[in-house]
Amino acid sequence: MDDVETARRSVVITGASGGIGRASAVAFAARGDQLALIARGSSGLDAAVREAERAGAAKVVAIEADVADAQAVDAAAQQAEDELGPIDVWVNDAFATVFAPFTEITPEEFRRVTEVSYLGYVYATQAALRRMLPRDAGVVVQVGSAIAYRGIPLQSAYSGAKHAIQGFNEALRCELLASGSHVRTTMVQMPAVNTPQFDWGRSRLPERAQPVPPIYQPEVAAQAVVYAADHPGRREYWVGASTVGTLVANALAPGLLDRYLARTGYDAQQDGHRRRPGTPDNLDEPVDAERDFGAHGRFDDRARERSLQQQAAHALGSLTDAVRHTTGRLARLRYGKR
Repeated sequence: MDDVETARRSVVITGASGGIGRASAVAFAARGDQLALIARGSSGLDAAVREAERAGAAKVVAIEADVADAQAVDAAAQQAEDELGPIDVWVNDAFATVFAPFTEITPEEFRRVTEVSYLGYVYATQAALRRMLPRDAGVVVQVGSAIAYRGIPLQSAYSGAKHAIQGFNEALRCELLASGSHVRTTMVQMPAVNTPQFDWGRSRLPERAQPVPPIYQPEVAAQAVVYAADHPGRREYWVGASTVGTLVANALAPGLLDRYLARTGYDAQQDGHRRRPGTPDNLDEPVDAERDFGAHGRFDDRARERSLQQQAAHALGSLTDAVRHTTGRLARLRYGKR
């Protein structure tokens, strides 16, 4: 059976101090799971722990680590198992970005974004599999984006990293299937989400960065992450009608979408307010070491609190699971098996 049991589990989340990672920590906590939260910023991480504990987590462990450091990630995985027991679910969410035209991003910045946003997923997945494969059990959830399929202007480094995650995750999934392993990996492609990244991401834009509307609250994304962890048999999930529309349009008419984004992509990613020069960013050092930014960005008044597409997809998935379970049970009864 591809789906995992939903009893209390040990869940590790990277990038857990803000945004989707923070909201996912609360969502898993509300189910009574025990959590290991990994992030760089101590203030944001400590606040995430308190929030998860209030939500009902059985136990919460805070681990400061930079996912760009493979040894640090492996040490974090070992600490999680030492304190919580075997890891059941690993969620990769940590990332960094630079908002700027490609020609204005330095080689050092491109390398750093790649190390965090792509190699961080690779290192964390390797650390998880070192522990899951010998037990032949576990789920890895890769938090992706529509950008994994459709690169957009002003985010070339981030687009490249998300494309890379898509490629390595597909290859890994094939290898797990070929080996007959019961370890599962799945990816959740997200829409634009109201997170702090637009305040702490490095930017050279003349105006403040914003997600391309429509914007969803991080709790919508977190619900999808939890659902994917419960139902890892599907190779990936698309969240939000905008994600579905973008990926379908890119599959059918990528050239037209190139031209559309060339016309609209610059203005759509800026909010009309001048950016303050010298604003701190989290590319090299965490900005939430002294201040907690929380899960939400500054777009609460514009963000959607639910996705009808996601609800419909989950309902259809649950119906499919029920039909499959019933069909299997009838087959076992027919042939005298229980």
